[in-house]
Amino acid sequence: MPTNKQRREAAQRRLQRQLERREQLARRRRRNLLVLVSAIAVLVVVGAAVLITGVVGGDDDAGTAAGASPVVDGSDGTCDFTPQPAANPDATDVGIPPAEVPTSGTTQLTMTTNVGDIGLTLDQAAAPCAAASFVYLTQQGFFDGTPCHRLTDSPGLKVLQCGDPSGTGGGGPTYEFPTQVTGDETYPRGTLAMANAGDGFDGSQFFLVHGDSQLRPDFTVVGTIDEAGLATLDTIAANGIADGAADGAPAQPVTIESMAIAR
Repeated sequence: MPTNKQRREAAQRRLQRQLERREQLARRRRRNLLVLVSAIAVLVVVGAAVLITGVVGGDDDAGTAAGASPVVDGSDGTCDFTPQPAANPDATDVGIPPAEVPTSGTTQLTMTTNVGDIGLTLDQAAAPCAAASFVYLTQQGFFDGTPCHRLTDSPGLKVLQCGDPSGTGGGGPTYEFPTQVTGDETYPRGTLAMANAGDGFDGSQFFLVHGDSQLRPDFTVVGTIDEAGLATLDTIAANGIADGAADGAPAQPVTIESMAIAR
């Protein structure tokens, strides 16, 4: 059994690796931003030249130039799944997913709860790292037998939050990965998104939007919920929140009995 000193040293090494990987991610984002700014500058110069020379294309040439898409982490097929920088007593160790991930297509999941089934579609193109993490945790049985610990039903926030085996709101796996957002995210009814603590990193917690919600675009949109699943969510919402609150544990406990890849 490791000594306290060995555990401290191991935690320090994990933290150092995490800090180094975060710095690498920051450098990559700065590089991508520089490339985008340079591309915009070239487009501006070309546009000015067209106006000055009076060159106007005919109808056959009247296409719209494609703008640069925001960079999405994992779009190159590689994700930065890294150990959490500090020990979390509510974390569940299931290892770390493979870094190489799919970047196209979808994966269908069936989330079986004690209230009813909820079908989920993961978008591997829009959120490759979050989708890959979801699949990995499903294959590990991570979600099976876990509670959905939070339900909200206020005018601007209508979600069911799950994915924490401890049920405390502070649990998850022993790894994390960068939040994947473009700044244009919205959260209408039927959205499946990753929950986070506002630090730019995701884990296993996710929320299911049962009514149009007004949120900052800070949460990875990983997929959608099917109509049968929305009906299940409507039942859960109708059962209310403990103590009649607008935000808290569901009045009728909600348990994920199993999460499985649909065949």
